[in-house]
Amino acid sequence: MSSTRKGGKGAAAVKITSRLPVNGKALATLAKAAVPAPRDLVPRLPFPYGAPTTPTGVEPKREKGKLGADFDTEWARSYPARAARVVLVEGLVRPSITALAAPIVLGRDRLADHEGPLIFAANHHSHIDMPLMLTLIPEPWRHHLFVAAAADYFFTNRVTATLSALAIGAVPIERTKISRKFADDAAELIDEGWSFVIFPEGGRSPDGWGQAFRPGAAYLSLRCDVPVVPVYIGGTGRILRKGKNIPRPSITRVVFGRPMRPLDGEDSRRFGARIETAVASLGDEGRTDWYDARRRLHAGDAPSLRAPEEGAWRQTWSLGDRSPIRRRQKRAWPDLGER
Repeated sequence: MSSTRKGGKGAAAVKITSRLPVNGKALATLAKAAVPAPRDLVPRLPFPYGAPTTPTGVEPKREKGKLGADFDTEWARSYPARAARVVLVEGLVRPSITALAAPIVLGRDRLADHEGPLIFAANHHSHIDMPLMLTLIPEPWRHHLFVAAAADYFFTNRVTATLSALAIGAVPIERTKISRKFADDAAELIDEGWSFVIFPEGGRSPDGWGQAFRPGAAYLSLRCDVPVVPVYIGGTGRILRKGKNIPRPSITRVVFGRPMRPLDGEDSRRFGARIETAVASLGDEGRTDWYDARRRLHAGDAPSLRAPEEGAWRQTWSLGDRSPIRRRQKRAWPDLGER
């Protein structure tokens, strides 16, 4: 490029030559920036003829996120997604769980006379708990379920969020609280006939002992007038406890209780505590028998899911090894006496 600059009278013309290359894209960008957009030429009308502004001191409304608790899972309840989930659960998950966990199931007959949606509330020790529940919950509820899954664990990226929603019918939930959005969405699904699986502890046990139940299941039961089925799951901590990545086969026990409804005047916290007691009694039934477990429950002597209030060593000793598998003794070469 070249240009000529003329000075004053008597001054020699100066020719300026530039060897810089011409960038067409840059020139187009500059030209576009120099010409205002048509919408910028139209003056913005004040409220109420235009969009209102956010008042001072009020936090602006945030855009809805794509992941976490805001991940959309409605597509996972469409017919194609449900059909794919049936194939996954029956063709892949069930054989894997049978080989890995060898579940002993009790109490499914207690649901035989019930119709309509249910809320299944179980204790939580391992990631195995969820596929175990999906394969052991009887029909007609098994393939018409949605599951509460931690938003900060299962919905942190698009791949795991999509797989969780498709494979287990997961719906994101915040661990620290039952948000209004989740409660409204869950209540709407229950009213539509979907059953609900939730782990009221809010997370896996860190040490083998149970944690306090949160009132989410009880609240939804009160709101939707749907009974809660207490479920005890035992033995999954030996297979894949928190902090481990490699599963180890073992025997598990799953005990279903009778559907429970809140008593007259009972709030969600009291009902939630009663659900926790029922799950603990089912654990006692799985380890002993139905009669002795019911007798201890009515006497107020049912063992708790939580650790005893002693030191860490006492808690570990009290927990013991609850495996129903007898440890094999090492075989020694028989003593044949002196030669």
